[in-house]
Amino acid sequence: MVKQVSIIVVYHSGYGHTKVQAESILEGAQSVDNANAKLLDADYAAANLEELASADAIIFGSPTYMGTVSAPFKAFMDASSSIWMEQGWTDKIAGGFTNSASQSGDKTGTLQTMSVFAAQHGMVWVGLDLPPGNNSTAGSEEALNRMGASMGAMAQSLADVGAEVNPPESDRKTAHYYGARISKAALRWAK
Repeated sequence: MVKQVSIIVVYHSGYGHTKVQAESILEGAQSVDNANAKLLDADYAAANLEELASADAIIFGSPTYMGTVSAPFKAFMDASSSIWMEQGWTDKIAGGFTNSASQSGDKTGTLQTMSVFAAQHGMVWVGLDLPPGNNSTAGSEEALNRMGASMGAMAQSLADVGAEVNPPESDRKTAHYYGARISKAALRWAK
């Protein structure tokens, strides 16, 4: 019998751009056979932590504000301390994604914050296994992983462009790929 896995994408989005990225992560996670996925806003998740108990994988998403996660996402992290005390998320698969207006925007700091958070919960972090897509003359802005991330999926959304346009298609495709990678990891880990 093939095991079904559950993936929950917990995210905060200040201006809608990170929600677009979360939706691409969700679509990727759902594209894998035997994987069920859903989105949870971080505010809702903080007040309903019991919904995360049955998940095989939790993918964390936040915009990068001031070099780290947003305040609403940090509030979700802090609310999980009761779960941490019981190590209730031990051995769940984890991953993370972020978005900022700048190309760098210190997004690595956000992913590091998320990965340490996952480690404190005893979770198993899954990075992005794509080479940088835009670090040579053979690369392009349309390439997967154009941001060159390894720890998770990164996106850039220009500050003066709405969520109906940004993040760009290449970042959405990278997020889709990463969501599918997390589902596949959860299926392997569940065996």
